[in-house]
Amino acid sequence: EFGGLGYPHPMPDDAKKILLKFRDKHAAEQAETGANTTIAVIATDAVLTKAAAKRLAISAHDGFVRAIWPTHTPADGDLVFALATGKSGIELAPNDAIDLYAAAGATMARAISRGVFAATPAEGDLFPVWSSR
Repeated sequence: EFGGLGYPHPMPDDAKKILLKFRDKHAAEQAETGANTTIAVIATDAVLTKAAAKRLAISAHDGFVRAIWPTHTPADGDLVFALATGKSGIELAPNDAIDLYAAAGATMARAISRGVFAATPAEGDLFPVWSSR
């Protein structure tokens, strides 16, 4: 996965630091809530109650933690929408629901990671994309 690039070995010292624009005193004063927002959608064709859809969104949000670091900072405005079409007609038994929620976190982490891997640079980008390494 990730084009065989993987992590550099050994890991460079710079990669071990948390590099945040908010570490700079002046940037911290200008930091706005929601400046590092990630918005996502997780969907299923299963039949879900409103409560189950909420649980699905919460579980998918856990995928952010697996794929984005750091997460849940004061400048984040992360949000996951859950959709359930009910088209399959499948109503989940409790054990099936647990499997669905676990898969939601893994699916979200993979989707974010694949998005990072597949990103292409746009003119004027301030940061390099993964494929430019």
